[in-house]
Amino acid sequence: MDTTDTLTEAMPIRRGGRIATLFALVALADFLIFGQMPGINLFLFALAVCAGILLSAGKIRAPSMAALLLGFSVLASAPLLEAPSLTGIALCFSALIAVALVGARLMPRSLTGLPLVFLRFTLVIPLRLADDIRKYLKTPAKRFSFTVVWQGVGLWIMPLALAAVFVFLFAAANPLIEIALRSIRFAVLLQFLDLWRIGFWMMIATVVWAMLRPRLKRRTARSQASRAFVIVPTRNAPFGQASLLRSLLLFNALFAVQTLLDLWGGADLPDHMSHAEYAHRGAYPLIATALLAAGFVLVAMRRGGPGDQNPLIRGLVHAWIGQNILLCLSSMLRLGLYVEAYSLTELRVAAGLWMGLVAIGLVLILLRILLNRSNEWLIAANLASLIAVLYISTFIDFPDVIARFNVAHSQEISQEGPPLDLDYLSSLGPSVIPALDLYLLKAPDHLIDQKSQAATVRYYLARNFEMRRRDWRNWTFRAARLESYLLAPIAR
Repeated sequence: MDTTDTLTEAMPIRRGGRIATLFALVALADFLIFGQMPGINLFLFALAVCAGILLSAGKIRAPSMAALLLGFSVLASAPLLEAPSLTGIALCFSALIAVALVGARLMPRSLTGLPLVFLRFTLVIPLRLADDIRKYLKTPAKRFSFTVVWQGVGLWIMPLALAAVFVFLFAAANPLIEIALRSIRFAVLLQFLDLWRIGFWMMIATVVWAMLRPRLKRRTARSQASRAFVIVPTRNAPFGQASLLRSLLLFNALFAVQTLLDLWGGADLPDHMSHAEYAHRGAYPLIATALLAAGFVLVAMRRGGPGDQNPLIRGLVHAWIGQNILLCLSSMLRLGLYVEAYSLTELRVAAGLWMGLVAIGLVLILLRILLNRSNEWLIAANLASLIAVLYISTFIDFPDVIARFNVAHSQEISQEGPPLDLDYLSSLGPSVIPALDLYLLKAPDHLIDQKSQAATVRYYLARNFEMRRRDWRNWTFRAARLESYLLAPIAR
């Protein structure tokens, strides 16, 4: 009897604590984020949300576990301190979801089930707050209390209206009251009625409430039945043993011809073909070929399939994966030749990272076959490699790297590459200022026009950076490093 009463009393208290936490986090988001440029404010708000999740979670008993989860959130949110980006925000948001799932004991037992759990949680986020409000008002007792509260509010309408009339009459008669009313800044109060601000509050409340009360989207009977439905091909089916054997023999022969005919070892290009045409013609089709081959291997080497127990098919699959890895390396070679001829850009950096991830995926497919792992393990391993690459890339100032590479390999400096594209460098933002200083220092003196144009670009980039909106909420490590560089005597 005592235990039941204690639990009954604890549930409203916990719900009230979550509601108070929700209002506090919405107010904090308004103070830190609304109307501000992204910076350290995003990092601080992410830690506040993590703390709110830990305080609201009733199933985290050990302080060491709470400290571990908070440390994990700090590590995942660290890219927001370097420089806010969509990648950093996505990683931070995923970490908060993980903390919420751990707090509610909804994490899967194995990492292979994590992608599906994340998907089921994300699908619930937009409707979680509205659904809880609907359920709250649907309960007769709650609906009655809500009606009583609303009637109580209605009883104050007439007294407040008459009181306002009396205040204005007193202001007309008493100068002190008039001065006090005029000192009230009603414009500041009206700012909180801005539709954009209210929409921002609603968005933050929707996301934060889903973190404070995590639930997963229920699986439908159709999805559960589809998991149990497995196609087992016969021997002569399109994915049967005989068909797979012939397919792999043919594919290995075709890929061997492609590998032998590709321009390995720095061979000369065919006549009337530039490096740009060579790269565009081959890089992305080769990656598409590797992805198609990876899908074929997953179907062919699934557990219990015709190729799972056949040593010849397994050997041909190993050889074919190796040739696909060479295909990815060939795509990287084409991209490298293109960069040498036409300099480096952000899209080309992204293409290189994408090709590297495809090559890693092919290696993981090979490991999956050799170690006899499941496709779920393969998906989890690929996600882990993707997260690792994205996390590391958030700490790299790619505009600075690109600018330094283009300056060092420009025709004015190395006498071999293309002319420095100052228009493109100016579009990368103030991070290119150190590279422009290097260009002004090393470029020959007879290139007066080019150096003058570079100095002009540097001046406007530095001026725009110094005229940026300054607020402690916008601080980042990257901006602080550049500001220190500009204040150094060598940069003047």
